[in-house]
Amino acid sequence: MKILRALFAIPAIILPLLLPALRATPDAALPVFKTGATILFVGDSITDGGRARKGSDYNHTMGQGYAFILAAQLGNRLAERNLTFINRGISGNRVPEFQSRWQTDVLDLKPDVLSILVGINDTTRANMVTTPEEFERGYDQLLADTLKALPGVRIILCEPFVLPAGKFKAVFPAVRAEVQKRQDAVARLAAKYKLPLVRFQQTYDDACKRAPAEHWCWDGIHPHYAGHALMADAWLQTVAALR
Repeated sequence: MKILRALFAIPAIILPLLLPALRATPDAALPVFKTGATILFVGDSITDGGRARKGSDYNHTMGQGYAFILAAQLGNRLAERNLTFINRGISGNRVPEFQSRWQTDVLDLKPDVLSILVGINDTTRANMVTTPEEFERGYDQLLADTLKALPGVRIILCEPFVLPAGKFKAVFPAVRAEVQKRQDAVARLAAKYKLPLVRFQQTYDDACKRAPAEHWCWDGIHPHYAGHALMADAWLQTVAALR
């Protein structure tokens, strides 16, 4: 009752100025997603999510992971903006594979918002490890090429991650140290180009205080449904701060 009396005591000329803080309008939410925008997710198997390579049914083309969850959430929340979502994740890809397909899978699609997750295969793929220096140099060139070709694009960088589960449980400290080198490279690139960085490793580290690693990720790399939901929340929290 005290709150109600206080509101009624506010002069009529002032109350409208307070309403935006009391009730955000849909149009004010997530301004980075403009009407008609195309949002493109590119990455490895974590982004791929078993997506269909053909067709236009979002139930299949967006895969079964965090990209699908984000398309579902944003497609509902921002329905009036007529957003388009595309998934170009490919299982097993590293920065070198990104370089070979970047023109067709990214630049030719002319996204307005581009989300990139790469690095775990560069670290752990048998006989095909990309050194931290090669990883950062190649990634840097991709970002420079993208910003030159699409000067208005908003790029979101996602750090690679690993959890103490599956075959990585017994060797986790050593693998985590190697993944950290690629995480540091992504952080440096985010700082260099002033890009937002989704810190998935910290997200998972915090989550593992709530439930064991196997709850979130079955083999240390590939998330369960709970892990993908966790990633979608972390991604959206980072992107919500963009203007």
